[in-house]
Amino acid sequence: MAVLGVDGWRGAWAGALLAGRSVTLLALRDVAAVLAVPDVEVVGIDMPIGLSDDGVRACDVEARRRLGRAGSSVFPAPVRAVLGALDYADARRRSVEATGSRSLSAQSFQLVRSIAVLDDALGDPPRDDVVEVHPELSFRTLDDRVDAPKSSARGLAQRIRALQPVMDVLDALAAAPAGLPAVDALDACAAAWSARRLADGVAECVGDGARDARDRPMRICW
Repeated sequence: MAVLGVDGWRGAWAGALLAGRSVTLLALRDVAAVLAVPDVEVVGIDMPIGLSDDGVRACDVEARRRLGRAGSSVFPAPVRAVLGALDYADARRRSVEATGSRSLSAQSFQLVRSIAVLDDALGDPPRDDVVEVHPELSFRTLDDRVDAPKSSARGLAQRIRALQPVMDVLDALAAAPAGLPAVDALDACAAAWSARRLADGVAECVGDGARDARDRPMRICW
């Protein structure tokens, strides 16, 4: 069966459907469309799933440590109370109240709506087939020469080079949906590679084994 990698894209989602070496890029309008892609064994999604009630997730800390200089690409996941915030000021207040001190960055707040929609869509009980991943962990496992920002020409080339041995990424990019940015397409491809490893039982994960209030694991896999 195929697997699906997903990356957030301008209020929608970039998807990469991977079957063997063949990968098809998709423009998915919402989470419902993501979860409706047929015949998918595992979905690897670059978005927080398990959320702490009162502090920093161990998986975020460990992911940043592993990425070194690229650790800033791992935004600290908001605490669960922030999902109901009315605006950024309310989100910061809720975060401080829940954690005792930690506010919320503007970058993290930009993800809150997408996190909340995903959280609602996953429902209860937790789904084992939808797993949080992070493309930068995937890329650096594929090829430790990936070290340039993904928005640069060098970074773009490094990521394509890393993916080529495991999927037909150039063919996928050539047939990508109109308007889909290369950086989001490549991140979705990396997420799909992680989803394949999850399906095959060979993925690596970071986290301390904790589960959140909805019984979802607080972990990042690749």
